[in-house]
Amino acid sequence: MGIDFFDPEKPGTEVNELTPETNIDGVLNALETIVAECIAQKSRAGYFAALYLKVTKAVKQAIDAKQFHDSSQLEKLDVVFANRYLAAYHNWKYHRAPSGPWAIAFDEVEDSSAIILQHLLLGMNAHINFDLGIATVVAGGGKPIESLRADFDAINMIIAALTNQVLSELGQVSPLLSLLGLHASNTNFALLQFSIDNARDGAWSFAEELSVKKTIEREPFIAQREITIKKLADKLVHTAGIVNFTVWLVHLFEWKPINKIIDILNQNRRQQIVVNS
Repeated sequence: MGIDFFDPEKPGTEVNELTPETNIDGVLNALETIVAECIAQKSRAGYFAALYLKVTKAVKQAIDAKQFHDSSQLEKLDVVFANRYLAAYHNWKYHRAPSGPWAIAFDEVEDSSAIILQHLLLGMNAHINFDLGIATVVAGGGKPIESLRADFDAINMIIAALTNQVLSELGQVSPLLSLLGLHASNTNFALLQFSIDNARDGAWSFAEELSVKKTIEREPFIAQREITIKKLADKLVHTAGIVNFTVWLVHLFEWKPINKIIDILNQNRRQQIVVNS
């Protein structure tokens, strides 16, 4: 599948075409619809969707509280970024191929042996490591990439804060998750070494490089990035040896009702996030 720089997920022009959202309220409505669908269908795709809905609500609250110097530019970045996830979900839902990193994330939705953390990290890997750099360049509309840095950092501050909150709450539905900490020094498994900070820094470096590419160079450059992040997704899925046993043990004691897990991840807990943008 060829890659369109401005709409790499290509929802298509035939039946069930997706109309991109134009503001953050539209994004929130779309995410709420996805979460509701996943709860009704008992789909593990709802795990990441619930996390992303929390993040987007926090961005909206920060915009309303006027925490950004340029709220309109920040909202534009947030919407362009979110549309990539919405397009990937839409393509998967209607049996069209999303980008490689999202294909692996959605394939794992059907795998009952993957732990909840793996589902969340696969979503973050596709959306931050692959989507965010592209969205930053597109949202910039040709402006110098450095002019987007404050918005980029603000979005990532909120992502990190909300993700860390959700991960700290995972113990309710995944009571043995802390056992993975026993292997924290093992650098051979992406599941143990995945870092939001590293993902953020990698996404910014990717955006910087992409922004200076000529139009004809962008498609192959994005394609190579897609291959790289797809390989990382593969590593998030596959474990071996004692780590594999620990993952199995964690999974054994995790909650099994998918709709109840999504409900827990979707719970609103008040948290003041102050963004210095």
